[in-house]
Amino acid sequence: MWVGSGRTSEAVSKEKDKPKLASAVSDDSGYVGSDACKDCHEDQSKAFSHTSHAQLSTIRSWKGKVTGCESCHGPGKAHSEEGDPAKIISFKNKSSKETSETCLSCHAGREEHNNFRRGEHWRNDIGCTDCHSTHSAETGKNVASSNVFVAEANAQKPGFSMVKLLRTSEPQLCLSCHTEVKHQFNLPSHHKVLEGAMKCSDCHNPHGGFELKQTRLATGADAACMKCHADKQGPFAFEHAPVKTEGCSACHTPHGSANPRLLTASRVPQLCLTCHSVAHDVGAIEPAGPQHNLNAQYGNCTNCHIKIHGSHTSPVFFR
Repeated sequence: MWVGSGRTSEAVSKEKDKPKLASAVSDDSGYVGSDACKDCHEDQSKAFSHTSHAQLSTIRSWKGKVTGCESCHGPGKAHSEEGDPAKIISFKNKSSKETSETCLSCHAGREEHNNFRRGEHWRNDIGCTDCHSTHSAETGKNVASSNVFVAEANAQKPGFSMVKLLRTSEPQLCLSCHTEVKHQFNLPSHHKVLEGAMKCSDCHNPHGGFELKQTRLATGADAACMKCHADKQGPFAFEHAPVKTEGCSACHTPHGSANPRLLTASRVPQLCLTCHSVAHDVGAIEPAGPQHNLNAQYGNCTNCHIKIHGSHTSPVFFR
């Protein structure tokens, strides 16, 4: 339904939910400021003061806008005067989608969050506050989870998070729901997530996306993999067809495997012969006849075909 200004009623509703300007605060709009909340909500106010949300008033782009408790809970004048819980916005009885809409009124528009409403978390009623806490305070002594390799991903102890207002460390948070992949990180060959060398969000966007499993991939390019494995990135003069069409997952399992190099087969020749057999030739220039395959059973294909991800010099991916 269209309204007089040419905007939909939904757009008008969202406009009303956006933070208001200071001029609206100074009149009889019902805003009293976060200091008025401290008298009754001392613990919450103290915890909130340590968060990035509490620092918005010091940011130039937020000058003249409502910040603090009332930016999410609404005007607090009637609530503070009467003490009536019904006179303030409470999220205790709101659904995850309703709570997330409040967060998205500010956090939408950024590339990281633009696709949240089309993501798997949204469809499964996982909202922002299931992973993030707006009131959390940093508690406990924080130490690095590794004394050997300390990077951004593991510069804190397991179960402790100082970034993005997460309720706990990212791997612990993700694996609390995605238990089906937890055992894969304990297999002999695996990505170093539990060790803290990398995070789930390095490969997946928890806020939604267009790809399967919300992976940070561009079709046929495996952008997430190439951030670390840059030597495998093309374009190559001679490209290996599975790498070009299916990506890294054609030969590798992404989380962990009992096979070396995260391969889907225990031996390299076994993996190669799933395509390069007499019955199913993928069009290689060199023959794939019986004698060629028999030799492969006793050797390692990559002893000769070393550039299997792509080559600039050889159509059969020789050195």
